[in-house]
Amino acid sequence: MTDPMFVADFEPIFDGKTLNGWEGDPEFWSVEDGMIVGEMAEGQTLEANTFLIYNEPVADFELKAEFRISERGNSGIQYRSDWVEGVPFGLRGYQADIDGNNTYTGQNYEERKRTTLAYRGQKTSISSQPDDVATLRDYVERNAWKGLKVESELGDRAELGSKIKKQDWNEIHLVIKGNILQHYVNGILMSEVIDLDEKNQSLEGLLGFQVHRGPPMRVEFREVMLKKL
Repeated sequence: MTDPMFVADFEPIFDGKTLNGWEGDPEFWSVEDGMIVGEMAEGQTLEANTFLIYNEPVADFELKAEFRISERGNSGIQYRSDWVEGVPFGLRGYQADIDGNNTYTGQNYEERKRTTLAYRGQKTSISSQPDDVATLRDYVERNAWKGLKVESELGDRAELGSKIKKQDWNEIHLVIKGNILQHYVNGILMSEVIDLDEKNQSLEGLLGFQVHRGPPMRVEFREVMLKKL
């Protein structure tokens, strides 16, 4: 469980018993033993990624939580995001990625927008697409934003990944202030984005947890704490 120092000055946004204050598809989201559980069981399918969405928008904030995810799981913590029209419980925006193989956990991936903004181990700055580029997708290559510039390396990607426990509890800490977006896992800075893209950046929006379409999976969150800055 979380050390008391881990939650100093933070307010819980999950009561440990209900999903009061959150909105999501009950087919995929529930509460078990003090945990938020997102699960897609054998035989279930999703046409699009689905989210459990916190009912208050946030701007500058810190979020701390513990997560555990199954081996084939694909999830993440969405923030400063918008509803996707026509997609039940769909969000678009920044995401702190989480996956069971620890390939992507800690990176910054922008759901339904600019895609990868920083891989794990990178501090990046993000610039806008040129004016003659018609759509966001036209400025994406190999699932990463072409305006991604690596400012410095935070560490070896594989070595950082080794600090994340598979199929066990990990602590995640998001520090989101202005256009600087930092993702920590187990106290280690995994990625940092400086978003200079005034065309596409978001300074306020919704929080949410993700169940990704694909194979059966389970993700669990507990000790979910928020501090608005």
